[in-house]
Amino acid sequence: MSAAGTDTSGEGLWPPKGNPWIIAIAVSLAAFMEVLDTSIANVALPHIAGNLGASNDESTWVLTSYLVSNAIVLPTSGWLVGWLGRKRFFLICIVFFTVSSLLCGIAPNLGLLLLSRVLQGAFGGGLQPMAQAILGDTFPPEKRGLAFALYGVTAICAPAIGPTLGGWITDNYSWRWVFYINVPVGALAIALVYHLVEDPPYLARLKKRLSGFDFIGFSLLTLGVGALQIALDKGQEDDWFGSHFITILIVIAVVGLVSLVIWEWFHKEPVVDVRLFKNFNFATSSLMFLMLGMASFSSTVLMPQLLQTLMGYTAQKAGMVISAGALVVLVVLPIVGKLTSRFQARHLIAFGWITLAVSMYVSCKQIDLLMSFSSAASLRVWQYIPVAFLFVPLTLAGYIGLSAEKTNAAAGLMNFMRNIGQSVGTSAVTTLIARRSQYHQSVLAEYTAAARFHAAIAGLATRLMQAGLSAHAAQQQALGRMYALLQAQAAVVSYVEIYWLISMAAGIMFVCSFLLKRNEPGKSGNVSVH
Repeated sequence: MSAAGTDTSGEGLWPPKGNPWIIAIAVSLAAFMEVLDTSIANVALPHIAGNLGASNDESTWVLTSYLVSNAIVLPTSGWLVGWLGRKRFFLICIVFFTVSSLLCGIAPNLGLLLLSRVLQGAFGGGLQPMAQAILGDTFPPEKRGLAFALYGVTAICAPAIGPTLGGWITDNYSWRWVFYINVPVGALAIALVYHLVEDPPYLARLKKRLSGFDFIGFSLLTLGVGALQIALDKGQEDDWFGSHFITILIVIAVVGLVSLVIWEWFHKEPVVDVRLFKNFNFATSSLMFLMLGMASFSSTVLMPQLLQTLMGYTAQKAGMVISAGALVVLVVLPIVGKLTSRFQARHLIAFGWITLAVSMYVSCKQIDLLMSFSSAASLRVWQYIPVAFLFVPLTLAGYIGLSAEKTNAAAGLMNFMRNIGQSVGTSAVTTLIARRSQYHQSVLAEYTAAARFHAAIAGLATRLMQAGLSAHAAQQQALGRMYALLQAQAAVVSYVEIYWLISMAAGIMFVCSFLLKRNEPGKSGNVSVH
């Protein structure tokens, strides 16, 4: 039985020599290290800027450079496996990711730090899909759900834990230790992978068929994805189409990605196997991974931003709210893994989407400026639990109908879609909050002419004068406080609207879930499709 669940030959039942669960821990450790680095450096940016003599705008390239190089490598990982072999490619990625992490930590200036981050993102791009593909080949179908649940810990929990861990390390030690911590973890992962991981026989056949590198396809991918990631990261900051730079980037991204699809569709040995999207289940699962990335990561951005900007939380305290959801998911993921052996993947996916829609709708009703810490943590838990019911079944559903030789490319593309979704979601959230807050502020400002509003200002000014301020100072401070309150209320309404949009999108995905092909849970055949 192959990872795709379609090959029933004896070779497809290839068993690894080592203990599958130790192999799972080894590859998940490497993937966790990489996913953690997508978010752990976020809170350290002001410290990096101050220490290296850079501006805050320049320091954001520490994140952008990583995301760009990471996104370029993800969809090419299938071809690289065929060229190098999966174990060799995986080990190269871990070794150079670890080395580039060390280089990031010792970087004396921003230029060398950015170069090291590009290398770190490029070599980190192969860790997620390879971990997923190795798990698919290591476990039989009836246990694959539990294995993907372990992998889900890396993909779901690491981004939520990253800001809290990064903030604690930066506050108590130095921003350089945000990168240094990868070195011992990477060394352990290298030793475990070298001794435990093997290449299945079908990869030898795949390697024999490769004859050359698709330079045109890779160039189009680099151009399109690089321009898209930079545009998404810098769009709101530069006012989107109000900036010629962003407009040019978006045009380049559209032309590059459309040309990539056309070129790769007809190329004999594509560096990105876009023909995988002819498989309806894979295409639908990839679309849902895109939406899952948008929903999960945007909600991860929303809650701490709300707590810090409007309610005065520290970065560490806001991180604790986010981490609460991640800790609960650690418990839920193994349960979901077991459920995959009892229920069809599409039914679990449908349950995940409808639960996510309900949790986001409830968030619309409960979010306000008087929300307590426990209420915020509870909301985050209910927002995050549905993600566990989506990640594992979506991974299983994406493999239905694919041959074993396509699993590495499929893993790369699914992870690519999720990562692009995270970038799109983050960009959309920051843009919508800024634009909708301005709109609601203008609407609320219409009520400032009301007698009740002026009475409230007069009452506040009177209390400030009783506290010792002069009449003029009390009046000015009362106006300032009321305007700040108006801004906060306008921002809260914009947050509520975004949660409502996520709820609507999840509802649409719930309907689409029933279009997925069925699988036979808990059976070695696990391939029945109708």
